[in-house]
Amino acid sequence: MHGNGIIDAVTHDRRLQGPLLQGRNRKDIAGPRPVGAEVGEAAELGVDSWAVVLAPRLAQFTAVARHEHVTRAAQELGMPQPTLSRALVRLEDDLGVALFARHGRTLSLTPAGRAFLASTERALTDLERATESVRADVDPAAGKVAFGFLHTLGPETVPGLIRSFRADHPRVRFQLVQNYGEAMIERLRAGDLDLCLTSPVPDYPDLVARRLDEQKLRLVVPDDHPLAGRKRVRLAEASGELFVTLEPGYGLRRITDALCAEAGFTPRIAFEGEEAETLRGLVAAGLGVALLPPPAVPRPGVAELTVTAPRAVREIGVAWLDGHPDTPPVAEFKKFLLSRRGRLLPR
Repeated sequence: MHGNGIIDAVTHDRRLQGPLLQGRNRKDIAGPRPVGAEVGEAAELGVDSWAVVLAPRLAQFTAVARHEHVTRAAQELGMPQPTLSRALVRLEDDLGVALFARHGRTLSLTPAGRAFLASTERALTDLERATESVRADVDPAAGKVAFGFLHTLGPETVPGLIRSFRADHPRVRFQLVQNYGEAMIERLRAGDLDLCLTSPVPDYPDLVARRLDEQKLRLVVPDDHPLAGRKRVRLAEASGELFVTLEPGYGLRRITDALCAEAGFTPRIAFEGEEAETLRGLVAAGLGVALLPPPAVPRPGVAELTVTAPRAVREIGVAWLDGHPDTPPVAEFKKFLLSRRGRLLPR
């Protein structure tokens, strides 16, 4: 641990003085463990918890235990030797346990001190790792971006975006999450995602969303269908067909229902799925027709027709949680995505 990370034990003690910290007389602050409590579960960090009381002194205790000498430990920690000595005494008073046996200017751990040291070293190591992890995630050059996107944008659009971005930011790391729109919005709200590409562009008061591009949807029919020889079609011409669609809750399903309603009919649903290419396979098997975005790779067994009326497109936008501070790598990637407005998708 670094010296500038040490809280002066005397100052800390003065802030927390009172009946709560009268170590010789107080009972176990944490109280008995609840029935069924498991080892490793999160501690409740109230003002009277052991973690809050002891945390500032753990590094001091560990340094003294390692050197077995208060003066050398104080030099390492960059603090006055008397302050460190008083901190050790208060630690032992609070615990009600002798951690050190004194031998003139040197110290040695008691059995209780050795047991306490083992746990303290593990706790400090975990804290150091956690600190390094979160600092690494916000590193402008090599931090992390948690990025969500629709399944249909995965095969081509997102890999191309990341490749272009990393040309100037080669060390930035990505945590990629593919899901449908509402699920990604919930993960934004939970703090699991920094940004997401979704459709329709969401309109919620707690989110910021920006339209980036639009994608034409096509009527996909089996290649032996009566409409298969056409290049263009009005959606109303498919009113008597069975449709295969995404499940309710998916953005593309809402768009499909809305376009069919605009064309004057309610689609008869034969199959519902979770992934556009699976729907395209169902169409190829002759099980229905579908409104889908273009495939990354042409699929045999289907014909893809331009819809002339109504205008069949879906808007693609980027969303993030309003008021949530961006780390430097997230801010850079957000700026990059916004710069791609009108040219996000492959043409």
